[in-house]
Amino acid sequence: MQTSDKTAREIYMDLKANPTRARFGFGEKAILVNVDLQKAYTRTDLFKTAYETDPEQLRYINGLAKQFRAKGWPVVWTYVAYMDSGEDCGVWGTRTDTPDSLQNIKFGSERTELDDRLEIDRAKDVVYCKKMPSPFFETPLQSLCTWHRVDTVVITGGSTSGCIRAAAVDALSRGYRTIVPEQCVADKHESYHFANLTDLAIKYADVLDVREVSAWLGK
Repeated sequence: MQTSDKTAREIYMDLKANPTRARFGFGEKAILVNVDLQKAYTRTDLFKTAYETDPEQLRYINGLAKQFRAKGWPVVWTYVAYMDSGEDCGVWGTRTDTPDSLQNIKFGSERTELDDRLEIDRAKDVVYCKKMPSPFFETPLQSLCTWHRVDTVVITGGSTSGCIRAAAVDALSRGYRTIVPEQCVADKHESYHFANLTDLAIKYADVLDVREVSAWLGK
């Protein structure tokens, strides 16, 4: 089969079997950044904007968060929410011709709520509202990383082609070893998901099985 005839999933699986670059590897201390695991994107039974690639995604993320807390390492949850006017969306929110546009993720709405299945420790974990794809953009995340002296960023959430990609590019650009647990990110369609996992793995991050990440945390 020619590469052009392969699906995005097949191309990604080929890359996993035959990596084209060395890993960045794990560092000494990590932060877990869980991106936009809010109902607008996780409740496929309620919202057309929601997506799911691995049905066990949230369970895996809860497991990682528990391991991070056990080590005393920071856990972050982000969500997006906007004013009724939508002016805090910027130009990103000007496409208002569909009911799932960004401007319709309003403060106080069910769409902004973090998924009830998430095991969030409100006393220890950090929750940020963000406005743009990257969780680093105009949030205190960089300051938190500096305070905790982390050298590794582990990213979960969605979407793989949007906010996860933006998070990985920004993390790498800031000099962090960047890890994306494969089963912990999701997108609206597997073609977007696997195509972007491939590109992340080639350029910006170590895309790893969540069990390998968990094993490292358990050391």
